[in-house]
Amino acid sequence: MTTMTEASVREFKMPDVGEGLTEAEILKWYVQVGDTVTDGQVVCEVETAKAAVELPIPYDGVVRELRFAEGTTVDVGTAIIAVDVSGGAAPEPAPAAPAEPAPAPAEEAEPQGRTPVLVGYGVAASSTKRRPRKGPEVAVASAPAELNGHGPAAPAPAPVKERPLAKPPVRKLAKDLGVDLARVVPSGPDGIITREDVHAAVAPAETVVEAPAAVPAPAPAVAGYDSARETRIPVKGVRKATAQAMIGSAFTAPHVTEFVTVDVTRTMKLVEELKQDKEFQGLRVNPLLLIAKALLVAIKRNPEVNASWDEAAQEIVLKHYVNLGIAAATPRGLIVPNIKDAQDKTLPQLSAALGELVSTAREGKTSPAAMQGGTVTITNVGVFGVDTGTPILNPGESAILAVGAIKLQPWVHKGKVKPRQVTTLALSFDHRLVDGELGSKVLADVAAILEQPKRLISWA
Repeated sequence: MTTMTEASVREFKMPDVGEGLTEAEILKWYVQVGDTVTDGQVVCEVETAKAAVELPIPYDGVVRELRFAEGTTVDVGTAIIAVDVSGGAAPEPAPAAPAEPAPAPAEEAEPQGRTPVLVGYGVAASSTKRRPRKGPEVAVASAPAELNGHGPAAPAPAPVKERPLAKPPVRKLAKDLGVDLARVVPSGPDGIITREDVHAAVAPAETVVEAPAAVPAPAPAVAGYDSARETRIPVKGVRKATAQAMIGSAFTAPHVTEFVTVDVTRTMKLVEELKQDKEFQGLRVNPLLLIAKALLVAIKRNPEVNASWDEAAQEIVLKHYVNLGIAAATPRGLIVPNIKDAQDKTLPQLSAALGELVSTAREGKTSPAAMQGGTVTITNVGVFGVDTGTPILNPGESAILAVGAIKLQPWVHKGKVKPRQVTTLALSFDHRLVDGELGSKVLADVAAILEQPKRLISWA
């Protein structure tokens, strides 16, 4: 039997297939131990916090080991597959790596040199997912060591004075509740204290005063879980990322939502006419196409609505392009891919882009790049028979338009009550960027175009 050296084994690490992702779940392996792989061959499919992505391997060889089973969540930068690139046959025994213990693959030593990756390279392998947090407890713990080693206590005051990280509203809450932020354990990113942390710091004191024996009460609740009548689903991947993004958006950007009910009978007639047009043969033509075009025209007439808020720089960033997001419900959860530079597309081009976006999302093949850089979004809740809603902004975006169901309703048309196709639109916007006048103008323009679609020609 041919003996393989460690030098002939290449380890392929979980890459960062998006921007700043820390982990991904292995959905499916397309190869097994002993299979021959070639440079560029897809070896597995993983789900990140943004989308499902297929990973190609960047070299030729024979699969020696699959480090993780399907359904496992793996840190970015951790080796997931080992390949023998010497050209020999794959050995039957387990991997021969005497210097490292097998039970913890995520903690193995990093191989010599940096492994090339086709779709991006992850961060260095680490035994933890989160960055170490800075907190007052670290400074207090280090003070005794300095006192024991040198006697004088001069260095001690510096770490004690370190100001806890918290946003102004959280500081006010702590002050109102009489909580010392220096004693609060932070749970936010980079050691930031959240509102929940402040409330948690108050809760123990109240519990001791009112009912000391109630502290261990939460434990039986977990033990009493009835698996026959309830199902618990782990929150991960796209669903986890969506939940975090929506919480961040809802409690960061001040939302305002405005509504308008519109007679879209003429728009529905135009949709039927375009379906017969030779220029649209083979393309998807539906009301969403004209609604998207109407929103693009409204943005052109009111460009200040297409912006973002830069908190760090305290600046408003006006966008001279529109990356139009379309909310899509998929088996993995809600995703919002966007059409890049939608403002430059003709109606047939926009139709083709919408068709490709929807089909790719339904197949679960939307790339992370397709969901980055959105500026405004459309969510079509009408497909579920819903009249309208109050949509939450996607983080970093200024506005989102919800489209309700289009229904035949009695409507006053030319002085008479007639059955007309009617829908309700709802526009949510970030009130830091968009005031009531600007938001109303955008929504009114969209409604006017859908009521009289010939305005697409004169306003575009």
